[in-house]
Amino acid sequence: MNGYRKGADHISQEEYLAYLIQQYQNLIYSICLKSIGNPFDAEDLTQEVFLSAYKNLSRFDGTYEKAWLSKIAVRKCLDYLKASGRRTVPTEDIYFAQIADKNISPEDAVLLKDSGNQIRKLCMQLKSPYREVASAHFCDDLSVTEIAKQKGKNPRTIQTQLYRAKAMLKKMLERSE
Repeated sequence: MNGYRKGADHISQEEYLAYLIQQYQNLIYSICLKSIGNPFDAEDLTQEVFLSAYKNLSRFDGTYEKAWLSKIAVRKCLDYLKASGRRTVPTEDIYFAQIADKNISPEDAVLLKDSGNQIRKLCMQLKSPYREVASAHFCDDLSVTEIAKQKGKNPRTIQTQLYRAKAMLKKMLERSE
């Protein structure tokens, strides 16, 4: 279909598109704005609606222009809303504040080292075998299984000794406070 009829005149696709834009631009923009809520995105979607209409003019029979364009607008808005969750762009400082900093701050490093030293001192005050088990678990970050293999003992024995060491450390901390 090369020529479009508007009244008795034959017009080109470009002229017909210009006519559609002139006639229905405000309607399509208002549909997009009410659906999306953002005037900038509504402008973009309005342009996409008319671009889509231009691409499909060869399949359009020329009747019910308003309904045809409105249907395209509604579909474009629905597609936009479906995809909006996938294309979120961080725009606020809150987003960047929520990103975890993988580097430890100097203050935290000092506090961590100091608390590690305090734990080591407390563990060294325990009697054997609790001293070795607590030191291996709290200072060297070894699991019960790893300590049992290292000491050549049953894991349940190590677990019991660690439980008792924790109770002793708790009492020592309560006394020091």
